[in-house]
Amino acid sequence: MQNKNNFPATIKVGEKIIGEGQPAYFIADIGANFDGSLEKAKRLALAAKDSDADVVKFQTFSADTIVSGPSFAKMSLHGIHGSWSKPIDQIFKEAEFPRLWHRELADYCRQIGVAFNSSPYDFAAVDLLDEIGVDFFKIGSGEITWLEMLKYIAGKNKPMILSTGDSTLAEVDEAVRVIEETGNQNLVLLQCITNYPSKIESANLKVLKTYQTAFNIITGYSDHTPGDVVVLGAVALGGKVIEKHFTLSKQDAGPDHPHSMEPAEFKQMVERVRMLEQAMGSMRKEVVAEEFETVIVQRRSLHARHDIRQGEVIKREDIIELRPAVGIAPKYKDLAVGRIAKGNITAREAIHWEDLI
Repeated sequence: MQNKNNFPATIKVGEKIIGEGQPAYFIADIGANFDGSLEKAKRLALAAKDSDADVVKFQTFSADTIVSGPSFAKMSLHGIHGSWSKPIDQIFKEAEFPRLWHRELADYCRQIGVAFNSSPYDFAAVDLLDEIGVDFFKIGSGEITWLEMLKYIAGKNKPMILSTGDSTLAEVDEAVRVIEETGNQNLVLLQCITNYPSKIESANLKVLKTYQTAFNIITGYSDHTPGDVVVLGAVALGGKVIEKHFTLSKQDAGPDHPHSMEPAEFKQMVERVRMLEQAMGSMRKEVVAEEFETVIVQRRSLHARHDIRQGEVIKREDIIELRPAVGIAPKYKDLAVGRIAKGNITAREAIHWEDLI
């Protein structure tokens, strides 16, 4: 795997810019939480906007083209899919977001001031979202080995955000190369653990550094852990795109609600990230404005240990290092020793160069 340097440091998505020097971009992933209701989808979009999300994201799939009922029926599943009381294909059928709703919801989102997006899971879905005018394509982790689909999406020449859950670095590299070969350089990689919810100890946040080093690319995190600890860690490590499931209530019935954030939680997460971004500062180490006083009161300077008379030669035992730093700096002590006092210096008074001959 060779280091790649062709990806941009920033990418424009709609009215926003993501990447180096920019604030984290927040995706509120609605998933199946609209519960078969267009009106609820609109309420979720408005709540997400009020919770400071940059974009609300749905999923565009048809159960018939995403899952095989017979194949799933032969499996013994122990994760979230195994906890469902209905057949997998039926669950997916019930969770479909009707394609006839897409334009209306996209228009509504524009009206209220939040971007609309949806993850496509078939070629027709890609075309529909492209026609609607989504700002980017968000690709779920499960599609990372469907290289034909990645190439097709890349051919739309829009920014791509690719989740990389349940994949190896070799698989990520292959997906990145396939996208890059189309000439589409506007790519973001999201670390992700594909379990619902996922464990904090499985987050593997340092993979963001691996991606940044290996691909020289914008990174982020699609997070399924409880709370915002992983999100804060991702931002601290340079993540610029954050995706979190969003619901009006964790108590609602449906597969995605329990591991989603409610509006107040989501808003608090954004606020905490914004504070963290302010705290991150720059790589330049310097004295900041609020330290201009403490840099004096907490540092030491040379003071007279006892009364020193005019004409006396300054000896080491005549000097004591005390706060504040209003006299000669301690590192110049050896230069002060052996000099002559120009006048009387009272005990515990600071010694200045002008006091010495």
